[in-house]
Amino acid sequence: MSHPVRVAVIGAGVAGLAVARELRREGLDVVVFEKSHHLGGTWRYDQRIDSDPVGSDPNREVVHTSLYRSLRTNLPRQLMGFLDYPFPDRPDGDSRTFPGHEEVLWFLNKFADEFGLVGLIRFGWEVVRVERVSGRSDSWVVESSTCDSVLSREIFGAVVVCSGHFTQPRVPTIPGIEKWPGYQIHSHNYRVPEPFRDQVKCVSEDRLVAFDDGSSVYADVILYCTGYKHHYPFLETNGIVTIEDNRVGPLYKHVFPPALAPWLSFIGITEKDIIFEMMELQCKWVARVLSGKVLLPTEKEMMDYVEEYYQQIEKDGFPRHMTHYLHFKEIGYCNWLAAEVGLPPREPWREEMYLESIKPLLLGTLENYRDQWDDAHWNAIIKDASLTQK
Repeated sequence: MSHPVRVAVIGAGVAGLAVARELRREGLDVVVFEKSHHLGGTWRYDQRIDSDPVGSDPNREVVHTSLYRSLRTNLPRQLMGFLDYPFPDRPDGDSRTFPGHEEVLWFLNKFADEFGLVGLIRFGWEVVRVERVSGRSDSWVVESSTCDSVLSREIFGAVVVCSGHFTQPRVPTIPGIEKWPGYQIHSHNYRVPEPFRDQVKCVSEDRLVAFDDGSSVYADVILYCTGYKHHYPFLETNGIVTIEDNRVGPLYKHVFPPALAPWLSFIGITEKDIIFEMMELQCKWVARVLSGKVLLPTEKEMMDYVEEYYQQIEKDGFPRHMTHYLHFKEIGYCNWLAAEVGLPPREPWREEMYLESIKPLLLGTLENYRDQWDDAHWNAIIKDASLTQK
């Protein structure tokens, strides 16, 4: 009788917890590496910030999370859970439809406890190197270390990367910025508003910021809200997987590198969708592929798909850094994943609710939209959908 595939999961955030559950459901041997001493990934608030507030110094002390203290979810709680494990109200917690980040962390801890995932996690172990053994795609060296320099080297049959992409700031190159005397900070390091209050009232001439359209402003602070970069410093694939202008590739369906599939995979790279549901479906797909229940296309077929996808992006005029944005280019992605793992398509109310929740962002009407949400309307729609299914 063959032994189950031993799988290393890197990160114990949403993606790592979700894939650990699915891998174990498929009878695989799972180890989750988490460099912090807590689960939750970016959903665990930390008042500390990077030693370099802009995030450009490669030697800076890095804080993983980008949460600010007052952050609330930008999707309603009905879309923040998993398909078979909805996001509940916590007794004496934040019952708002768009709750604060504390509720998401509570939910993830509850999820991990109920499915026995905590025992799979090695807290305080940071993965520092991942590389194939002697060119084999089904055998990987995973090196990890603790904060007190204890080193470990192990062999795994597969690796699933779930380390997130909201830690490494994406900072633009601005001519003359090295001479600008004001304070600079990336939104990754924003936590509370107090340090920035009472700073637009009196400014001096040498704090001028000029824009491409010819306008200018005198400023005390430049706050970069320019997004994040995918960053996998531990991963060595001899150039098979690269990152170019935030495109991680080549990846079949944003998950599997064709030349290394199915033994290396990435969860949660995609953006602009119902994130928890999307990641859960990716996790189910990866787990069933690794268990042999679902077959991938050939390497050539997967590469042909990737090349065709890249060509379509270019034809449609989208920049490379938007490769993994779903709602612009891959309508039906989650339904495709669901079909691969034998699940029905997404319920229409979920798609409708998602589109309604992102409408303020698209229209630039963000102020107070969460507190103006029509709960009664959506509760009635969900109830009707449930009755129809029965």
